[in-house]
Amino acid sequence: MLSALFRKSRAPTTPAPDGLAVLDAADTPDVGDTAAWAADRRDTLRELVAEQGALVVRGLGLRTPADVGSVLRQVAEHPVVEREAFAARDRHADGVYTSSAWPPHQPMCMHHELSYALECPGLMLFACLEPPVEGGATAVADATAVLHALPADLVERFAREGWLLTRAYNEGIGATLGQSFGTDDRGAVEAYCRAHAIDWSWQRDGSLRTRQHRHAVVRHPVSGLDCWFNQIAFLNEWTMTPEVREFLVDEYGPDGLPFNTRYGNGDPVPPDVVEQINKTYEALTVRRPWQRGDLMLVDNIRTAHSREAYRGPRDIVVAMADPLRPGLPGPRTGREAA
Repeated sequence: MLSALFRKSRAPTTPAPDGLAVLDAADTPDVGDTAAWAADRRDTLRELVAEQGALVVRGLGLRTPADVGSVLRQVAEHPVVEREAFAARDRHADGVYTSSAWPPHQPMCMHHELSYALECPGLMLFACLEPPVEGGATAVADATAVLHALPADLVERFAREGWLLTRAYNEGIGATLGQSFGTDDRGAVEAYCRAHAIDWSWQRDGSLRTRQHRHAVVRHPVSGLDCWFNQIAFLNEWTMTPEVREFLVDEYGPDGLPFNTRYGNGDPVPPDVVEQINKTYEALTVRRPWQRGDLMLVDNIRTAHSREAYRGPRDIVVAMADPLRPGLPGPRTGREAA
């Protein structure tokens, strides 16, 4: 199936010992017109991503965010406007953004984009306009393989209970209300929370705290495969570096962390569980160093992604499309927290 699809694309492929499928576009006749190239191969690209979970296209020569937007419009029908961001990023166009603001020396752990939101992108595009001097790969891991590799009792509990994400919007830490909700208006924020199954409470200092309950395991809408789909480890306090966690707890208290995760019944997730999840991701991670002009397409349900620490400038444009609603663990509705 894979070789047939590659022949259909009329672009040669190279072996991928790291586990990532690579499509070489450099010698195809229309490679100079990225939009036309993508339009002609839309079905092939989508089939490859569905089959492989992630695909690197090399040799497209992408140079600007507009180039990325033109590819996005050809391979996907509905760009996703980001809401509930946990870190700031700038918008280039509908569905096209800069990478999340995150310290270069700190890795961004494996996660599925907006897996805590009621609606998330089904397709992610990452494009390298400038590669870093060292590191900085956008690595990936197969969510079904992760599910099967995790201890059965750990999976069973999260599959049964789901998981909770708690957030505190503190001044100067993480995304602001405007960056996360697209507005600073209290009424609009509350309306969004009601519509998206988020409990909220305004604090005496005017800051906002939220709590949302989501599935930890979901079924892929096309393949039917069960996938470990969440950000339980990435957004947990025990994934933070010790000095950062200690500072935030001292500054805001244990309930005022910018984000934290819990079991679906509200119990804390212990450090050893977070470590087990992160180690499982690490064992199943595959990566390729970025080259200028590279494009990576990722099935956001099937495949988790991360950002590794790096040195030097790094300009990766992120695009999101094809909104999906993986579902909720139970019949909850948004309301104001007591």
